[in-house]
Amino acid sequence: MATRIILADDHRMVREGLRLLLEEESDFEVIAEAADGWEAIRLCRELEPDVVIMDVAMPEINGVEATRAIVTQSPRTRVLALSMHKDRQFVSGMLAAGAAGYLVKEAAYDEVVQAIRVVRGRRTYLSPAVAGIVVQDFVQRAGRDRPTFKPQLTDREREVLQLVAEGKTTKYIADRLYISAKTVESHRRQLMDKLGVRSIAELTKCAIRLGLTSLDT
Repeated sequence: MATRIILADDHRMVREGLRLLLEEESDFEVIAEAADGWEAIRLCRELEPDVVIMDVAMPEINGVEATRAIVTQSPRTRVLALSMHKDRQFVSGMLAAGAAGYLVKEAAYDEVVQAIRVVRGRRTYLSPAVAGIVVQDFVQRAGRDRPTFKPQLTDREREVLQLVAEGKTTKYIADRLYISAKTVESHRRQLMDKLGVRSIAELTKCAIRLGLTSLDT
C-alpha cells in the first residue's frame, strides 16, 4: 500500500518540486498540499495521511503549533519537519510538539525519501545537520543549572502571540481565531503580564525566542 503524503509549505515552488520528486517513487502518493498550518491541520483531519511533510516557519500558525494540533487530532499521521532552519529553538520545538523527524531543506533527495520511510515505519529520523543539537539539548537538560525562557502559555495565547508578532490587527486576529476583539485584547494583556514585557516590540522578540515565528516567512 502506498504511503499517503500531504505537503505543507507556504512556498508553492517548494511544494511543486517535492511533489514531482516524490511521485517518482512507486510507493508514495501525494494526496494534498497545504499553504499554511491551518490548512494542514484541516487536511490531516479529513484525509488522515500517513505522513505530512511540514515546513516549520509559516505565517498565521507555524509548523510547531500545527504539529501539536495534528498529533492530537490525527494521531496516526506522522509529521516530518522539512525546514531551512537549523536553530535549536525550531528543532527542539518541532520534536517537543510531536514531530517524528526533522530534515533541513538542503538535504539530498535520497535523504528525504529515506526519512519518509523511516517515520512511516513508526521510527524517528533526524538529519545529520541537526542531530548534534538534539544531543546537546539532552546533555544540557541532564545537567542544567540555570533557568530557561519557557513561559507557560496556553495554545490560544501562543496563537495570539504569533499573530501579534506578525503585525496582524486586533480585528484580523479576532476574525481568524473566531473570538471577539475584547478577548484578543485580554489575551494580549495576559501575554504581556506572563512575559514581563510592555510593548508589541518586546512581545515580538519573545515570539522569536519561543520559535513561534522567524518573521522571514
